[in-house]
Amino acid sequence: MQEIIVRAETPEDVRAIDVVNLSAFEGEAEAQLVGELRGSPGFVPDLSLVAELNGRIVGHVLLSRVLLRQTGGSVEILALGPMSVVPSQSHRGIGSELIDAAIARARPLGYRAIVVAGPPEYYRRCGFSPASEWKIGCNLKIPEDALSAMELKPGVLAKGGEVEYPAAFSKLY
Repeated sequence: MQEIIVRAETPEDVRAIDVVNLSAFEGEAEAQLVGELRGSPGFVPDLSLVAELNGRIVGHVLLSRVLLRQTGGSVEILALGPMSVVPSQSHRGIGSELIDAAIARARPLGYRAIVVAGPPEYYRRCGFSPASEWKIGCNLKIPEDALSAMELKPGVLAKGGEVEYPAAFSKLY
């Protein structure tokens, strides 16, 4: 099996990332979300990663800044999503590699936690736990068990709270 290279996206990768999202999901919503997030204040260029296989981009993950509103204030954390892998390359561990690399990059940048709205069984395999364990909810219309979280700094989620996703996410949920 060829080696998968995970790296930060470059401006030259934008079209290929769109193709990955369009092929991985039904419709254009995720590709549009990535474009909107790229132009938002929450975008962190070092946390928009691509997976390359044989010189072709076959996967993408994006972590962007969001607020966790808690009693007494807010904490800036990260939201994972979208994460996509082209269907012909799924079930090869590419998504897990992308998530692991994103987490590894987020820690030294000082981010304290990550939340993700998506299939709980998948994200729990990647080290996330039910957000409800910390009494954390969000402003998206999703089932409670579809929100998962991970502390990068122990105790940061202990106060619970409400994740404020940007309006761009509401087109998906």
